[in-house]
Amino acid sequence: MENNNMNDSGTPGKSGKISLKFVWVVSVITFCLIFALTLTPRPMAQSRTQQESTHYTNTIRSVFEFIQRNFIEEVDPRILFEGAMTGMFDSLGDPYSAYLPESEMTSLGDTTHGNFGGVGMNVFKPAPGIDGRPSFLEVASPIEDTPAWRAGIMPGDQIVRIDGEPTDVLSSDEAVSRLRGVPGTDVDIIIRRGESIEFPITLTRAIIEVPTVRHAMIGDIGYLNLLTFTPMTLDRSRDAIREFDAGSYSGLILDLRNNYGGLLDSAVAISNLFAEGRNVVSTRSRAMGNRDYIARSAALVPSHIPIIVLINRGSASASEIVAGALKDWGRAYLIGERTFGKGSVQQVFPVDNAGIKITTARYFTPSGADIDLVGIPPDREVRLPEFSETDAPRLNELMNTNRIADFVRDNPNANAAAVENFVQSLYREYNLELILLRRMVRNEQNRRTIAPIFDLEYDLQLLEAVNILRQGNFNSLMQNTRTLRMMQEEDMRAEAASLAS
Repeated sequence: MENNNMNDSGTPGKSGKISLKFVWVVSVITFCLIFALTLTPRPMAQSRTQQESTHYTNTIRSVFEFIQRNFIEEVDPRILFEGAMTGMFDSLGDPYSAYLPESEMTSLGDTTHGNFGGVGMNVFKPAPGIDGRPSFLEVASPIEDTPAWRAGIMPGDQIVRIDGEPTDVLSSDEAVSRLRGVPGTDVDIIIRRGESIEFPITLTRAIIEVPTVRHAMIGDIGYLNLLTFTPMTLDRSRDAIREFDAGSYSGLILDLRNNYGGLLDSAVAISNLFAEGRNVVSTRSRAMGNRDYIARSAALVPSHIPIIVLINRGSASASEIVAGALKDWGRAYLIGERTFGKGSVQQVFPVDNAGIKITTARYFTPSGADIDLVGIPPDREVRLPEFSETDAPRLNELMNTNRIADFVRDNPNANAAAVENFVQSLYREYNLELILLRRMVRNEQNRRTIAPIFDLEYDLQLLEAVNILRQGNFNSLMQNTRTLRMMQEEDMRAEAASLAS
């Protein structure tokens, strides 16, 4: 059998040990090579990615130059550049990321300073649905005491046309640029509400100077309404809370309804008014890593003051950060409707005289909940009166007659009895709910004057908050609340159990 042990020359070896040692050495070397290759796929992948990026960049440059040389007409290089930039951002499928031409970059700066000509509403462009239906511009929230708000535009309304142009073919920024313009000029829009109500509105542009805080005392309850988050929001909120303190307030209602958001730092600073030493929000970014925003300053609202937060589907972004923090801390009780669900952070970067707006991070509430596209549910749901789809034809007919607007215009000093008689006549004619008709008349009245800071007669969500604080059962309610993360986990378990069954 020893004669079967052959060396590499084909002649018998002196023993089996030489060939075994050779096999062992080769095996070790091979293993080391495999191990080394296993540890280094990332640099290789990065190299391939870099090669692909270089390839595509060169191809884009070649096509750019080819079009300029060969297209039948001379092409403005800026037009090609802006088209390529717009296409790149459209391919991301993110409604919040966009290329900003010089005009839109300027408008963005005007918005930041609160001085521009417009109609006063915050809009967005949802991604196209899987059913292939067109994606029209949608209203996130109207800004109080602006032309859009006085015209009765509501969160969730779709703007299907602007000066005759369909908005489904426009980007969000393109649509905004058409809504803005010289103060005193008109813009005609078509509003779609629900599935079948559609009506025209003419808005006269005005100088939009967005207020940030409204406040008042409701008996011994402080009412703080934050309209947006700007550099001035913190100072104005501090002033309001000091007034509440001087009035010996026993509870606080923080109204974030229809607050579309604003500055992240402002939201963190506002949260810090209600607690200290806690995480307000965490951001997670691929490029810039993760970051925790901590409430570090001394809280201005004492811990024994109960807080109720009002939210609805117009509460978005920075307002969701504040609502999420107060809920996860167990510091506030939430009333109203589920929020909008914008859990991403955008940054604007200049590019020559233009710029780009890109989503750079997602944010998470203190309990680790991701609310993007999900929103924040209230602890107690209170819905305002709304029309049903069966009401749509009659409501559509009423709105297109302008009966309510005409009545309010012709009767600016109408007393309660006159208003009720008018509402009853509408009820007999259109058979719509009385509470809905009364609210429509009240809203129209408010739009033609400086709106009251609060309305306990028709604002059912605010009324519920006041009743809870006056009944003194706030602490017992808070004992049954859960963090957003706990609620999401419970929903996932329930969904898994439902699928399993």
